Amino acid sequence: MAYAGLTAERLTRAGAELADEVGFDQVTVSALARRFDVKVASLYSHLKNSQDLKTRIALLALEELADRAADALAGRAGKDALTAFANVYRDYAREHPGRYAAAQLRLDPEAAAASAGGRHARMMRAILRGYDLAEPEQTHAVRMLGSVFHGYVSLETAGGFDHSAPDPQESWARVLDTLDALLRNWPAP
Repeated sequence: MAYAGLTAERLTRAGAELADEVGFDQVTVSALARRFDVKVASLYSHLKNSQDLKTRIALLALEELADRAADALAGRAGKDALTAFANVYRDYAREHPGRYAAAQLRLDPEAAAASAGGRHARMMRAILRGYDLAEPEQTHAVRMLGSVFHGYVSLETAGGFDHSAPDPQESWARVLDTLDALLRNWPAP
């Protein structure tokens, strides 16, 4: 029998909050059951297992991130769009570390195709159209930008920049300036 008031959506949101508090790797159906003070079995009418819960959290995170990015990109182009997009990722990772980690979860092909991941790629490609990059160079640039954003954010949130000057914000601004310059002067293949 389903526990009154519990739904897959409510459990997913609670799982996302739990991920932000304790880390995405620590999220399980058991941990979620403790949060609601219910037996684990009562959650299985809404969730298949812990992997299902993690996939749902990943899909939620991708959706939230895509919505934020779309709002930030509205009416922007060129470096302004690049900066807005990058800042959305950085801010989201700092505000929601567990959800950000969830957004990196490897999804099965069906879940990936139905996720907001495609929106992320389309927004990134829209930004790159302002730099006049054709394929396959556009794909190389998408991969480079994703790697730089994720790498910087991962190092920063792990405390990698805590013990040295200058301030990480200053370095972030320089990284974005450098990426803009590189994209405007993309090397020929």
